[in-house]
Amino acid sequence: MAVEATLPTLITVITTAAIDSINPCAIGVLILMISVMIGAKQSTSRMVLLGSLYVFSVLIVYLLAGLGLLYFLSTIPLWLTEYLSISVGILIIFAGILEIKDFFWYGRWFSLTIPGRFVEKIHLLSNRTTVPGVILLGAFVSAVELPCTGAPYLAIITLLSQYFDFTAFLLLILYNIIFVLPLILILLLVAGGMKLHKIKSWKSRNKPYMRLLVGLLLVWLGWLLMLIANGTINFG
Repeated sequence: MAVEATLPTLITVITTAAIDSINPCAIGVLILMISVMIGAKQSTSRMVLLGSLYVFSVLIVYLLAGLGLLYFLSTIPLWLTEYLSISVGILIIFAGILEIKDFFWYGRWFSLTIPGRFVEKIHLLSNRTTVPGVILLGAFVSAVELPCTGAPYLAIITLLSQYFDFTAFLLLILYNIIFVLPLILILLLVAGGMKLHKIKSWKSRNKPYMRLLVGLLLVWLGWLLMLIANGTINFG
């Protein structure tokens, strides 16, 4: 029974993390940072070291933020859980509609993007290719993009908080490992000799489709949370 109960949650976590991992912001900052290091003619080994520290910083900040929110949500009284899940579900669906809108009309009206003043700060930090600099960059990027592009993560945390145990903790770690896998892949591809402009070109071509995929995912997750909240679906 435990396996039967956990399996739908596991599939949901893996699917959401895989889609969320194609994150234009975190990927874009890594590409920018690598461009700076290539321009400064830094060695491949140093690029791998600093890139790894950036990825690790993103992973740790996301994980700590998730654990804090997961613990907070798990302490909310049971009678409030249903209303909270429905509210989060509505919020997630709204975020999904905005992402789908950007597939057709990017930049028009309201979009889930990092504010301009933070973008300027990110560009400034990206030029500081030192150990403390890239760690700070990863932490800063994670902190400022969570409120803007962290809707899939919020949905998963809300889902896991309803059955907060060691398994939920492991699933949260799994989510974050999957989330940073594209960053690791990009770093390894560039270190292995792939031209950075090919990765930039791929990102530019597929950015609208990333938003569409995330939007559809969020609408599905929002409905899922509301169905779980009212007892129609039970993952427990």
